[in-house]
Amino acid sequence: MAEGAAAAVLGGLFGDNPYFQAGFGLMGVGVGLTVLRQGLMLGSTTLRRRLLVTLEVNNKDRSYEWFLTWLAHSSNAVPQKRTTSRWFRSHQLSVETAVEQRSNGSSSAMFRLVAGPGTHWFRYHGAWVQMKRERETRSMQLMSGNPWETITLTTLSRDRDLFPKLLAEARDLAMKSQQGKLVIRTAWGIEWRPFGQPRQKRPLHSVVLDAGVSERVEQDVRAFLHRRQWYADRGKRSAVYRASLRVYPGIPYRRGYLLHGPPGSGKTSFIQALAGALSYDICLLNLSERGLADDKLIHLLSNAPERSFILIEDVDAAFNKRVQTSEDGYQSSVTFSGFLNALDGVASGEERIVFMTTNHIEKLDSALIRPGRVDLNVLIDDASPLQARTLFTRFYGGSNDIYPGVVERLAEQLEHLVAAEMDGGRRISMAALQGLFIRNDAADAVESCRNLFVGKQV
Repeated sequence: MAEGAAAAVLGGLFGDNPYFQAGFGLMGVGVGLTVLRQGLMLGSTTLRRRLLVTLEVNNKDRSYEWFLTWLAHSSNAVPQKRTTSRWFRSHQLSVETAVEQRSNGSSSAMFRLVAGPGTHWFRYHGAWVQMKRERETRSMQLMSGNPWETITLTTLSRDRDLFPKLLAEARDLAMKSQQGKLVIRTAWGIEWRPFGQPRQKRPLHSVVLDAGVSERVEQDVRAFLHRRQWYADRGKRSAVYRASLRVYPGIPYRRGYLLHGPPGSGKTSFIQALAGALSYDICLLNLSERGLADDKLIHLLSNAPERSFILIEDVDAAFNKRVQTSEDGYQSSVTFSGFLNALDGVASGEERIVFMTTNHIEKLDSALIRPGRVDLNVLIDDASPLQARTLFTRFYGGSNDIYPGVVERLAEQLEHLVAAEMDGGRRISMAALQGLFIRNDAADAVESCRNLFVGKQV
């Protein structure tokens, strides 16, 4: 009855109204609904601003990788308390693959599942947090070619203090995984990114070089690191002299090293051990990488991470005849002059340590190895009699299966053997000796060693 009466009243008011019938009434209802909808949206936006807080993290910031690592770790961890983070299973995942290529030719791949693009929820210290991972596929990063990505975290405004705690926890987790380990980085576009998993540091004394070689390089690096203020003072004096139109060359704070010698002599192993001893990382630079040009090379050398060596291996192969071509015929955009300018040109950076290795120093252009680009030139040669004896003693000296006196006698026998072969113009590499010691016991190693000597390459 009531509904019928209401319908009759509305029909009486609007049914016979000519303006309503002409469409003005319908238009008014539409306008009213639109105003109501916008009001609700405005009220919802205002309410969200009052009650919610958001944090945006893009993939150009280092905390982006830290947060994803923390998220992957939290998803697999079992919380011990209710106040710790708790990650709920998601149906939107992405895989991140890290491939590690070793110097002996073997490789390994590790997979990590992280939250993929979409909306996810998790609890952190009792508070609910919404996470949105968005990927912009229409535009790419200019240098690296990767899509732009953004992670947006949303929680109640009262819990805004949890964001700094979460980021600090993610940072500490990332640093803890690298603590006491050597991090290898490679160039990714114009950025340096970790390559593979951090590896255990190798003790410096485990790389057996000829007498005084290791100490010479280590002392030079340490002296350079301790003379930062000395270089800075000379730079100030240089500025004063230039202002008075007098010629006084500045001294840039950078150092270059060239380790040369035959393959398997321990050049790269020594650099890795030295980096570990100084708590430095290694930035591995491949000059034949596709897409690498002079401007990118200068940017990479000028923006290397702090406390890191830049390692350029086999530099003789990169610019033989001043043209760089890969195995498949691809010619790199890096020019020889561009490489020289990146090392010590006007636009080159400072506070940098560059290590270069080569098997054929005679193939290097004199412009590359002049002082200022290569400040210390060191020969890492094949095994000397003393090196062979030292390596043999370290391999078998601590074994319980052989008497110390026998080890000393065999080590002396090996030393005489290496000395005699060297007098005859035959050499053996440290890598060959190490492989021999791994496969054989002490007595067989000395006997089998005779078959590994080769003539010295000219």
